[in-house]
This record gives sequence, C-alpha cells and structure tokens, in this order.
Amino acid sequence: QVQLVESGGGLVQPGGSLRLSCAASGSIFSINDMGWYRQAPGKQRELVAAITSGGSTNYADSVKGRFTISRDNAKNTVYLQMNSLKHEDTAVYYCNAVMRLRRNSDYNDYWGQGTQVTVSS
Repeated sequence: QVQLVESGGGLVQPGGSLRLSCAASGSIFSINDMGWYRQAPGKQRELVAAITSGGSTNYADSVKGRFTISRDNAKNTVYLQMNSLKHEDTAVYYCNAVMRLRRNSDYNDYWGQGTQVTVSS
C-alpha cells in the first residue's frame, strides 16, 4: 500500500510561517515530480508549487517569493516552507507525487489526505 502522509499544517497569524512535509511510503520504484496543491472553500484545487526529481521548481504567482518547495529524494519526502502567510493562503493543502510502483509500470498521480492551513489573527 502506497501512502503520502502530510504533516505541519495548523493555525498561524498573518505574516507567520509554517513548514509542510509529505513523506511517500510503501513499495515505490521511482518518483518523478512532487508538488503541493491547495483548495480553499468554494474554489477549485490549484497548484501551489512543484519540483522535479532533478530539483527544478515551479510556483504559482501568488506564492512566489514567499513559499519554497524542496525535496529529499533519499527520504521520498517533499517540503513546503511557507513564509509571510496571508489570509488568502488559508486552504487545505494536498501533497501530490507522480510515482511508478514497478519497473515496467506507468507513472501515476498519488495524493495525500490533505492538511489544513488557517491564517487568521
């Protein structure tokens, strides 16, 4: 059974920081891209940041300069450092990984269960 387990969400004041972690576990052959998405109430899920296995990154315009995505390939873990948080960053944050479970299988999308981030004074 393959799992993506997120941690690090919570309540923070505007201007504060949080660090999200997501660890992939189970029988995994290889991981390609990893990323973070978020979904606010009444809105569609959107990409926040993504990182390739080689370390290239991509960010939503709304978080550029404030959020940093990184990964530890040895630990199958992706991180999201969130600084200067704003009210509009409030959402459920989901981890995503594009993984192959066997040498000859296709890459497929896998999702974590989501972690709530609330920015409020």
